[in-house]
Amino acid sequence: MSTFTLRDPEDIGVAILGAGRMGRTHIRTCAGIRNARVVAVADPDLAAAERGKAIARAERATADPLEVIADPAVDAVVIVTPTSTHASLIEACLQAGKAVWSEKPIALDLAETDRIVELWRSTGVPVQLGFMRRFDPGYVRAKELIDSGELGRIEQFRAYSRDTYPPPLEFIRHSGGSFLDMSVHDFDLARFLVGEVEEVVAWGGVLFDDRFAEGDDVDTAVTMLRFRNGALGVVEMARHSAWGYDIRTEVAGANGKVVVDAPQKTQATWSRRFGYEGDHYENFPDRFEVAFRLELEAFFASIAAGEVPTPGPEDALETLRLAVAARRSWREGRPVRLDEVTPENPA
Repeated sequence: MSTFTLRDPEDIGVAILGAGRMGRTHIRTCAGIRNARVVAVADPDLAAAERGKAIARAERATADPLEVIADPAVDAVVIVTPTSTHASLIEACLQAGKAVWSEKPIALDLAETDRIVELWRSTGVPVQLGFMRRFDPGYVRAKELIDSGELGRIEQFRAYSRDTYPPPLEFIRHSGGSFLDMSVHDFDLARFLVGEVEEVVAWGGVLFDDRFAEGDDVDTAVTMLRFRNGALGVVEMARHSAWGYDIRTEVAGANGKVVVDAPQKTQATWSRRFGYEGDHYENFPDRFEVAFRLELEAFFASIAAGEVPTPGPEDALETLRLAVAARRSWREGRPVRLDEVTPENPA
């Protein structure tokens, strides 16, 4: 059984695992956090690790993630590696007593996720998962209004997400599917803003890209949610958008509603010829740029203060359970209760 001890809250040694596109985003963020000092960057592509080292002004770069996890100078590890590696790397960090921030998910199956959650519970090591939308200022404000009672009893939830570009076929085959890879963000928001879900009904289809059928997946889906508190919800998802990255959320209550939307990237419109035009966000890195920074700032602030960071492994498990239930509903063509979906019965 490991425990977590932080030597100096004002000087937290950090190892970053993964130096791809998102890895570089998190490397830049960590390099700008006051009490975080990047000790090492690890990536199987050593050239990428070296580039990450230069961005962060880190002490060294390596191709071996386990070596930097074991480094006594490392207090916390930021994991931005392929999904299939998350569970084993989180486990190594827990056993080494190193705080963990990891991109979601822990794993794509409930049994492995549940195993890591049980290990985490036994160690007392801080772990935070990368559900970045919870840190977006719009969603933070929505949460404040809901929790304060300003909206009254919550009656309905709606989330709408369209990616700009469909992913490559190789990604489709190994991502766990659109419910687990994309809609999972909206499922997490449903839990974050409204509460736990007791039943889902999902429909999905291949409407524009036959590669999704090759990957036993859907490119378009709608999931209906019945919450434990009686509220009802809808999550809409599509894997392409001709007009740009499109993410919207609405929560309606007895006394009012809150809408989170970002219709324009640039806060200016050009009016001419009896019309006007603006611009849209291209993809998630620019739409959620602030959230990506705030989630890591929150992680380092939490461990420095000796607090439990959130969202944690239990959130990852419950959000995955909801996504798996939606996928099962689509495949089996029936409503699925969340209590049917267990590590022993996850199909």
